Amino acid sequence: MRKSRTIYFNDARHYYLFVFDPPLRLEDAWRPVDEVSGTAVNTFVYGVSRGDTGLFFPSAVGMRFGADLQPFQNAYEWRSWENMESLIARGLDPLTVLIDRAHEKNMEFFASLRLGGYGGMNPEHSVANGGRGFLHPEVRDHQYAQLVELATRYAVDGVELDFAAAPGGDTFCLAPEDAPQEASVLTNFVRDVAAMVRQRPGSAGEVGVRVYPAQELNERAGLEVDTWLREGLVDYVVPMAYSCFVLDANMPIDWIVAAAHASEIPVYGMLQPYCDNGQRPNSKVVHATPAMMRAAAANFWAAGVDGLYTWFMPWPLGAAERLILSEMGDRELVQEGDKHYFLRRCAEKPGRFDYQAHLPLEIPSADPQQRYEIPFAVADDADNDHIQHARLKLNVTNLVTADQLDVWLNGERLPAAARRYDMRPYDTFTGQWLTFDLAGGSLRQGANVLALALSSRPAGFAGGVVVEDVEIIVEYDVFAAAGR
Repeated sequence: MRKSRTIYFNDARHYYLFVFDPPLRLEDAWRPVDEVSGTAVNTFVYGVSRGDTGLFFPSAVGMRFGADLQPFQNAYEWRSWENMESLIARGLDPLTVLIDRAHEKNMEFFASLRLGGYGGMNPEHSVANGGRGFLHPEVRDHQYAQLVELATRYAVDGVELDFAAAPGGDTFCLAPEDAPQEASVLTNFVRDVAAMVRQRPGSAGEVGVRVYPAQELNERAGLEVDTWLREGLVDYVVPMAYSCFVLDANMPIDWIVAAAHASEIPVYGMLQPYCDNGQRPNSKVVHATPAMMRAAAANFWAAGVDGLYTWFMPWPLGAAERLILSEMGDRELVQEGDKHYFLRRCAEKPGRFDYQAHLPLEIPSADPQQRYEIPFAVADDADNDHIQHARLKLNVTNLVTADQLDVWLNGERLPAAARRYDMRPYDTFTGQWLTFDLAGGSLRQGANVLALALSSRPAGFAGGVVVEDVEIIVEYDVFAAAGR
């Protein structure tokens, strides 16, 4: 039976060891666990490494973060080292403190290790430096020894192998030119780790993996995910990409859900934290709202996931964050809650390890015969009487009011009378937001197709437009049906 989990990840750094002034109080040492206690979170995952810069626990086989940085030049480095030292001086292992606290709060504890980085080893082995990564036996042995230490020295419930940290949080385990031919090296590594963790003294542990959402990306990185699932080498899988921190309610995970469930292995949907990653002009990092998280959670549940996973929420965690962490554990709690869907954009910087997105969509010129389609999914049932209002919002640059931009949703043309114009608040001359009221059955539960055509432009204006954003907002009122 596939296990349902609600998972929160803490990376040991940004909201913990980097921020508190030493010596670390025990109350602060418990903070990563305590701040999610009382929500739906039942599994705490702790990132024990920062790539090739070291580990956030006193390892006997790997380099501790800060060991090679002394004398320290940055406050966060000094804080991290001294905070760990302050616990060790009192006879407390920083990792054990968190494990024990999680168990006291009835949470499972998994230690997550980034596989591409390995502090203290020959830097020439790293793929980032032109090395061959896991093709070096020393690298495989080193990473394996760290996982043995985590699984047998500490009372963790399991380990998580993070293969998805590259790029953005780490480097790749295999060089691009090696990955297609040498994928079996990583599969054998996963096989060895699984045997070790499951056969450790005492109770058997579990092995989770983070992999990429798209099958092609995993193949490019040398990750034989299908094989791991078919052979039952892992106990859960999380599709995600560090190169995309933007919440994606339409993440392409159908393939991995089908493959995992065929072997009764659970899949946990990743609720990435941002609605804007700050890469666009005139923008900044903006965290997703509860309504946005609720929309993505509903879509993930509809896709068949067995639980949800999140991280990097605004800190310190407040009421909004705790609401998200409480709701994401139960698909019924998000079913009739207000939702704000938005479609993910392609990465702004070329060369990112990205997966398909349909935005931005360029319409190069006016042509009433040329339609451009954007598929998306929503979990809401348009026939639900408790839906009070549903609307579609489009952000279109280079658009003027005199343009004729025709819009269809699932083959139904949205009437011009339903269109209202609001200029972009930060850049009033570049484009407009178009809002369409979605009455009747134009919006469908599940798959939808938005179609657009730039039918005409005013005389003397021959350029095109770009659809930058697509949003669908669904609002509920439990008394809506009674009022009709």
